[in-house]
Amino acid sequence: MILKIVVAIIVLLAAILLFAATKPNTFRIQRSLAIQAPPEKIFPLINDLHNWPQWAPQDREDSTIKRTFSGAESGVGAMSDWSGTGQTGAGRMEITESTASKSVTVDVDWRRPFAAHNINEFTLEPDRTSTKVTWSMHGPNLYMMKLMSVFTNMDRMMGQHFESGLENLKQAAER
Repeated sequence: MILKIVVAIIVLLAAILLFAATKPNTFRIQRSLAIQAPPEKIFPLINDLHNWPQWAPQDREDSTIKRTFSGAESGVGAMSDWSGTGQTGAGRMEITESTASKSVTVDVDWRRPFAAHNINEFTLEPDRTSTKVTWSMHGPNLYMMKLMSVFTNMDRMMGQHFESGLENLKQAAER
């Protein structure tokens, strides 16, 4: 009887591991929000990493986060290393593309909780009295992330992070 239970558990674990392996090799998460401010007011909040603590969810939710800045003051070449004890983890971000009041691309290299490389893109589209801000992230779907996605909806989980960040950005820009 015990042997049957052990075999059943092993088969179940193997099935979960194999199912995770069938998940896509890349991921993309995207959220948008209309902000009642011109792109010229929103852009510096994204393009200058020193401004991220005003709106970035990880900065606002993890009181242990520590940031250091290097490279350019803002725009292409601006870098920030971060570390926190909560879900924030640790890593480095660098602005690799910046088009004034239109878009910012940020390469993010995670060291913790596991090594990963993602690209965050912010686009700003003016629309009369508001600006549609879109935050997207894409990168390789590491096996650990594939395994986690068997048990949780990663788009929903990370999407909530983006939605929170965009709401914070909205509050900062509309002041």
